[in-house]
Amino acid sequence: MPENLTPPTSKPQVVNFSSGPCAKRPGWSVSVLENAYLGRSHRSEAGKAKLKEVIDLSKKILDVPADYHLGIVPASDTGAVEMALWSLLGKLPLDILAWESFGQEWVTDVVNQLQLPDTRVLQAPYGSLPDFGQVDFSHDVVFLWNGTTSGVRVSNADWIPANRTGLTICDATSAVFAMDIPWDKLDVVTYSWQKVMGGEAQHGVLVLSPRAVERLETYQPPRPLPKIFRLTKKGKFNAAIFQGDTINTPSMLCVEDALDGLKWSERIGGRTGLISRSEANLAAMSEWVEKTSWVDFLAEKPETRSCTSICLKVVDEWFTTLSPEKQTECAKKVAKLLANKEVAYDIASYRAAPPGLRIWGGATVETADLKALFPWLDWAYATVKTEMAS
Repeated sequence: MPENLTPPTSKPQVVNFSSGPCAKRPGWSVSVLENAYLGRSHRSEAGKAKLKEVIDLSKKILDVPADYHLGIVPASDTGAVEMALWSLLGKLPLDILAWESFGQEWVTDVVNQLQLPDTRVLQAPYGSLPDFGQVDFSHDVVFLWNGTTSGVRVSNADWIPANRTGLTICDATSAVFAMDIPWDKLDVVTYSWQKVMGGEAQHGVLVLSPRAVERLETYQPPRPLPKIFRLTKKGKFNAAIFQGDTINTPSMLCVEDALDGLKWSERIGGRTGLISRSEANLAAMSEWVEKTSWVDFLAEKPETRSCTSICLKVVDEWFTTLSPEKQTECAKKVAKLLANKEVAYDIASYRAAPPGLRIWGGATVETADLKALFPWLDWAYATVKTEMAS
């Protein structure tokens, strides 16, 4: 890499590359919220109709099977995952997979909070995946489809048998709408609007298969469940939650914003269009990384590289000789310099991840903006390296 300390002249049109909340869809403005259903009860006929519209359109775009249930729940993807863990686990032994920080959070929950005794933790370091061959599907299985803080994704579901005994519970918040989700292999899927669709925060989505519903109706967890976790009523599955009768009060502004994103996705080809945009962004990033000597993907295998949370590590020889503290300082300086230049916001790697950069490549990001960013990344690293080495 030439040590060019002259900043580029052309900037990305949209400089929001955060991994959550993510960039709004192209062309978004606050005017899209003008039809939000405000000042009235969300439990009114019209309020529930708006919520049901989000549910129905989400199922349509994602090709969710007709016998699966999709509902809006509290507390973002975290809330959706917690509802599943606390409501469903404990009947069978558990295998839980973790290869980055959010997966480790769910390990902490089941080991330290739920204190499930028959739990096996299958782990891998940042950049890798656990050995799927070790998973026992007579157990319940909890895993992420995409590691938001490592940029490592599951490439397919071939390792999940159709005739499994346990439930598969998948945190797919940075994968849904950007990657193919094999619904027949998954019994619980969670996500939030704030990731691939660039929606506003605080609301989660919970998708349940018939097998998950059967578990809810035949298994009573040996623990008290807070109101916002309760998916049954008098021992029966509470289907009303999945028809728009939410457990708590949703923001109808956020609902309107989610509807806008879903309708935009229909205009660009639905799920296929969304996936194509995300994969195009990964392809552009791959082309730049291939010809750039100072950086590489954190994901070790090309087939596991995320097309949404694209995580990069610095491999420059000078950088590798630095102490871990100095490496972290260098990466943060690069991200801060680009933010100060109003070129890229929020691209520092996650605090628990190896020092580097994390650049969102989901469907709401334009490939042209990524390509405009690449020369700035080269410039920022060269500038920080020169400063720190002097």
